[in-house]
Amino acid sequence: MATAKKTARGRKQDRARVAGGQDYEVRYESKKTGSSASAVKKAVKKVGSSRRKVEKRLGR
Repeated sequence: MATAKKTARGRKQDRARVAGGQDYEVRYESKKTGSSASAVKKAVKKVGSSRRKVEKRLGR
């Protein structure tokens, strides 16, 4: 029985995303960009969950 090789790839991909439904993710991005939580959620809906795109949309 072979064991799977463990990598950090999944974690890197997760960090590049903003989960609009997760309160802690929204709070973090809100604090980081100085925007309101509702503005972060609207940005996620508009441009998707890419952290880079959300931050660009929020003007950071």
